[in-house]
Amino acid sequence: MAKAKTYYFCQHCGYQSSSWLGRCPDCGKFGTFAEEVVQATPTAKSSKQSLPTASKPKRIQEVTYSETQRIATHCGEFDRVLGGGIVPGSLVLLGGEPGIGKSTLLLQTALAIHDRRLLYVSGEESEQQIKMRADRIGINTENCYVVSETVTQRIFEHVDSVQPELLIVDSIQTISTEDLESPAGSVGQIRQCTTEFQHYAKQTGVPVLLIGHITKDGTLAGPKVMEHIVDAVLQFEGDRNYGYRILRALKNRFGSTAELGIFEMQGSGLREVPNPSEFLLSQRDETLSGAAVAATLEGARPMFIEVQSLVSSAVYGTPQRNANGFDMRRLSMLLAVLEKRCGFKLGAKDVFLNIAGGLRVNDPAIDMAVACAILSSNVDIPISPRICFAAELGLSGEVRPVSRVEQRIAEASRLGFEKIIISKYNIRSLDTKRYKIEIVPVSVIEEAFRALFA
Repeated sequence: MAKAKTYYFCQHCGYQSSSWLGRCPDCGKFGTFAEEVVQATPTAKSSKQSLPTASKPKRIQEVTYSETQRIATHCGEFDRVLGGGIVPGSLVLLGGEPGIGKSTLLLQTALAIHDRRLLYVSGEESEQQIKMRADRIGINTENCYVVSETVTQRIFEHVDSVQPELLIVDSIQTISTEDLESPAGSVGQIRQCTTEFQHYAKQTGVPVLLIGHITKDGTLAGPKVMEHIVDAVLQFEGDRNYGYRILRALKNRFGSTAELGIFEMQGSGLREVPNPSEFLLSQRDETLSGAAVAATLEGARPMFIEVQSLVSSAVYGTPQRNANGFDMRRLSMLLAVLEKRCGFKLGAKDVFLNIAGGLRVNDPAIDMAVACAILSSNVDIPISPRICFAAELGLSGEVRPVSRVEQRIAEASRLGFEKIIISKYNIRSLDTKRYKIEIVPVSVIEEAFRALFA
């Protein structure tokens, strides 16, 4: 029997040391080392899964390849993020907060693929719980097999008996291997189990979808090397107080990371949202002050969001500044620009800003909408809901151009907006006659204010 060895692993990056260290020499984090007992006992199953070594170098001109037929998930938003479907032999990692809907998304995807045999392995729920969720989703199929198991050796035994064409594991933090004595969820176990699933996917050509937990700071739990092993890393996010969910790709070897998918959580599962702009824009019967519509981009997808602002006289000595879904430091910068360059006295007033729908936006193209919403609330004059904005503001009050303005204008025209305000530096390369919307170019922020409140 092999002798057990004790190592210390950094829980942040996976750095291995023979002794405890207060500071990780690799990632620089303090207090992240944890003790793990590792006993390597190679099994017949492990040796069977080793990759073949019969290979030789080739000239790059001699290497041939053919386009791989992807597996369609019958979910347009999921296929969009993956780049057109699941690539055979790929290893995909899906992460997200607890209760956000990761298991529901993959189970719903498994049930929707009727023409392929699937195996859903759960280390967190029993088979009865999976059946209850499947009944709630309401999709019937005879090709989806479920099993509750946490040991990789027994999982591969089930794989040999079922011979699936797609394998789903929920979740990688609950899976362990008998080759190591450390507990499930430790750095060594996550790294070893991920490697075993990678070997299986590459040898057999069966794609494997893994669900991963995240830490309290929003990063995937486990060693960073796990994200390097997998072919794609997907992030499932959203506010549980709202119904929408966003699926975005943080890494994708077989597609673009600029795509994202929008879903709505319902009692019967997740519903695709093909037009997120109509979902995020609030429906109002009356035009109120302090609201402006911004044309933003989430990845490569144009989305229109509503920026809401409230400006009131400060009751206490120090005025309050609060922003939901927007960077607080950028709000302070925009308020300084409005006061210094435009002459609006906002230093003694409370300013509250909110992105409708609970969305978090980092696109600088919404600067103009934020400034106009603040001014609209300050003077109590409403902005027409048929006007939208797509421009960045500089510290001198100039209106700066934004990227992919053609997509923003085309989407605004499709949604029925009558006017869009952009930077005059964006209009130089535009053919304004192509669009059915009025394009208003401005160079400084005062011109935008005059166009709105003349």
